[in-house]
Amino acid sequence: MNKPFIQLFLFIFISINVKAQQAKEIKRFQLPEVKQGVAVDANHFYVINNTSITKHTKADGKQVAAWKDTTGLLKHINAGIVIGNKLYCSHSNYPDKPMASSIEVFDKTTLMPIESHSFGLFPGSLTWIDFHQGHWWAAFANYSDKNSDGGRDNRWTTLVKFNMQWQQLQSWAFPPKILEAFAPKSTSGGAWGKDGLLYCTGHDKPELYVLKLPVRGSILQYVKTISTPSEGQSFAFDRSTKDKFVLYGITRTDNYVVVSSFE
Repeated sequence: MNKPFIQLFLFIFISINVKAQQAKEIKRFQLPEVKQGVAVDANHFYVINNTSITKHTKADGKQVAAWKDTTGLLKHINAGIVIGNKLYCSHSNYPDKPMASSIEVFDKTTLMPIESHSFGLFPGSLTWIDFHQGHWWAAFANYSDKNSDGGRDNRWTTLVKFNMQWQQLQSWAFPPKILEAFAPKSTSGGAWGKDGLLYCTGHDKPELYVLKLPVRGSILQYVKTISTPSEGQSFAFDRSTKDKFVLYGITRTDNYVVVSSFE
């Protein structure tokens, strides 16, 4: 097989593969304030903002519960996941310095706060968490702009694996290709997929980055990029669907929760 033919074959294969990696929009809901992220369970989705959470029906987006911090203790709630009857949210003091982070837990029915776990001062700002294969996974963001802390740029963004008692077990850095896509910001959303791969978003690009743990070393391995109708920030997989990936994401500029899917 001659070289020009091989190059043509690879070009066609890559072109087809790239075109196939696109999430298709199913529906969207425009709500009063959608700025940080969204969580989802079998019947509802949860809009997460800096100091407030609203709960909505998946069928029509109707609001059925709301909570807003009145203590002044919370600064920047960024992402959330629903496990059982609890909504676990990542929280930080962003953009204050030095960086400090916590996990805030809410009753998913009433949205009332019920638990809190503090990481205290940590070399990064907690942006998202997930629970996968019996362990907690958390991303601590660093930035290459005015929000840099301690002389760290976004190359210091870290994925950390914890046990059930929040003891750190392992951690990984993100690959240069993804850090370039994040720049000057960092990862804003992340979740493990049903295929065992890690899916992440940046701050504002309409893209989902697919990664996997390395066999050796300490840097996550890039797999592919999926185009999305939602624009960065935190997202959630609807794990009540089994046959395909259903993604709940947001657009910050016009306040939409966007539901999309891909195979």
